[in-house]
Amino acid sequence: MTENAYTRRDDDSRSSDGRGVGRMTGTVLVTSGTGKTGRRVVERLAALGVPVRSGSRSGEVLFDWQDDTGWEAALRGTEAAYVAYYPDLAVPGAAEAMAAFGRTAAACGVRRVVLLSGRGEPQAVVAEEALRGAAGAVEVTVVRSAFFAQNFSEGALLDGVIGGELVFPAGTTAEPFLDLDDLADVVVAALTGDGHAGAVYELTGPRSLTFEQAAEELGRAAGRPVRYVPVRGPAYASLLEEFGVSEEEAGFLAELFATLLDGHNAATTDGVKRVLGREPKDFADFAREAARDGAWHG
Repeated sequence: MTENAYTRRDDDSRSSDGRGVGRMTGTVLVTSGTGKTGRRVVERLAALGVPVRSGSRSGEVLFDWQDDTGWEAALRGTEAAYVAYYPDLAVPGAAEAMAAFGRTAAACGVRRVVLLSGRGEPQAVVAEEALRGAAGAVEVTVVRSAFFAQNFSEGALLDGVIGGELVFPAGTTAEPFLDLDDLADVVVAALTGDGHAGAVYELTGPRSLTFEQAAEELGRAAGRPVRYVPVRGPAYASLLEEFGVSEEEAGFLAELFATLLDGHNAATTDGVKRVLGREPKDFADFAREAARDGAWHG
């Protein structure tokens, strides 16, 4: 890739795996900037002195995946963007949204896009390709993530940990839970450094655990028993509806989890180490840190 103000670096500025670490001078748009991954990316970019726009439906930089009329204003004048599509790249309409975003980014002169995707999601791959196909000369890097560890401390499973029962349709399938601090570090490396254009990184934690094993780890960290309660997809969808999730979304989520947790995602990868030159955080370390920070004091 040619040298420019966005990627300029000193000759001795290298990451531990030999990739150049760009000294970004351009502005980065972070879509879903107040979400679990977006806010971590915003914090890291700001700490590096990178100008950043945190896009959201109600913030200073308006960005709504359901209303593309504001996308151009959010992207105009930016050099790069972190794309975290809500609710998921596998939902109907996601590929069309990615194509529209790619066209808008290219028209606005964006040079680099890092896309958050789901590991082992065939429909998400369709959305990835739609973005690449529409973005033209824009550099696109895809980060495919395993199940977030922080879903137990910040997401839908938080109340289950606090209440002592994790009800989820995972059966005995193992999952290599990924800490979002690792994911955010990879995203920032791809946004600010050279050598990532066109790459697809599959990110996992260092070991795979069943949900029953994860519940045991969470219980040890929280200092009280946490029990995993397996349920089938339809029962889980009904449970979500009881908590106010629409029938359509509940059905989609139950089907998605059935697809993801059939065993094909159980293996770990070296994606985090490839990018950052270090091992990813272990689930037990995540749990201890979350407990220390008061995640389960409810």
